[in-house]
Amino acid sequence: MWKQFLGKLPRKSPKSDQDLPRNPNLGPNAANPAAKRASAAVFPASVIAGIEPLLAFKDIPNSERMNLFISKLSLCSVVFDFTDPAKNIQEKELKRATLLELLEFVSENPPKFSEPAILASCKMCSINLFRVFPPNCRSRITTENDNEDEPIFDPAWPHLQLVYDFFLRFVTSTSLEAKVAKKYVNHAFISRIVDLFESDDPRERDSLKAILHRVYGKFMIHRPFIRKCVSNVFHRFVFETEKHNGIAELLEIFGSVITGFALPLKEEHKIFFSRALIPLHKPKSLGVYFQQLSFCVTQFIEKEPKLGVVLIKGLLKCWPITNSQKEVMLLGEVEEVLESINMTDFQKVMVPLFYRIRHCMNSFNFQVAERALFLWNNDQIVNRIAHNREAILPIVIPALELNAQNHWNHSILNLTFNVKKMLAEMDEPLVSACISNYREEQERQDSKIEKRSEIWERLENAARLQPLVGNTTAVLVTH
Repeated sequence: MWKQFLGKLPRKSPKSDQDLPRNPNLGPNAANPAAKRASAAVFPASVIAGIEPLLAFKDIPNSERMNLFISKLSLCSVVFDFTDPAKNIQEKELKRATLLELLEFVSENPPKFSEPAILASCKMCSINLFRVFPPNCRSRITTENDNEDEPIFDPAWPHLQLVYDFFLRFVTSTSLEAKVAKKYVNHAFISRIVDLFESDDPRERDSLKAILHRVYGKFMIHRPFIRKCVSNVFHRFVFETEKHNGIAELLEIFGSVITGFALPLKEEHKIFFSRALIPLHKPKSLGVYFQQLSFCVTQFIEKEPKLGVVLIKGLLKCWPITNSQKEVMLLGEVEEVLESINMTDFQKVMVPLFYRIRHCMNSFNFQVAERALFLWNNDQIVNRIAHNREAILPIVIPALELNAQNHWNHSILNLTFNVKKMLAEMDEPLVSACISNYREEQERQDSKIEKRSEIWERLENAARLQPLVGNTTAVLVTH
């Protein structure tokens, strides 16, 4: 394989050979012994004998440049160990210089890439990029505080960056025909690219983000497969591992992809929304990628507002009970959705939604209660509440009354009184009726508690009067 690639390199012309010292022991590489020594450090001497793999593109005719391009790709298909900086210094520098040459060649509008050149490019990128991450270094995101840790940087990044830059320029080049390249940038290749998003190095994930986006744009035939791969990553993250470093980057790619979806939305896209995006609200590390997820969801709802109902129902199913930070984030997302949906869709979800908002208003975490009460500062939401006050006010008035009586935070008390005043101005008779019903219900509950206490007291008194039989030991717990 090496001989096939390297044999295509142009040799020195006869004229240049005549200019060399006439020593039968010297070959064509005698004019550049440093290049021969450097290349010999990478490849066995038997393979490179009589060949100069470090010729510059400008030194050979245009007809031979593609062959030299393939040969330089072969030269860069050797992977070195970067954990030891003192190891293979000369070889690493040779590879780095060659990668820079390849990057410059691809960037300068080269001739149309031949099929062997495409194959060699994909092979070189595969050898350098596709790798399995160590178990102790991969997928560290398990809590929201993990994103504050110092990122782990790959020591091989000086070479990896050049390979990523090369492949990005290669994919976006007008000299690359998608019809030919799709044979080599195939499903297996794309799947391995998606797997690399588990890298701990944020610089690598940024490069992958740009590459996958360009591949999605150039290879239309692979778009359904890319969406399927990303969906599988999301499903595995949500339902199996809850550990993945690249969720935010994948969502960022899809944020720009969703903006290009044609209307009406295909059923496939709606399924992706309901089965891939909505479950991403469930993991406890939501804060790491919430901004990107919220953008994707907003793009979908702007294109089809009816999906807002699907989102709210999905959020209510996975609403957190003990994670106050997630509750604050979800309340903000709910507010954005309520601004987008129409009145009919609002009425489909308002009852279960405001039961959940009522619980949030009574939260002893003042941030959750504050965020829930801030919903009444939104004029659009207040307008919809006013149109459906007969159904909504009986749900929220008891929560406001409970806050006014028991909440410990003064800012929450002030917000509660402001909301009560607003609702009283909206419909005072209805508010008064709701308050009256709440107080009657409280009296009934207090009466039940009192009766229950009386029953237990009678039981305790009756048990105290009974004589002890045998070795029976009675334990009486008094209030």
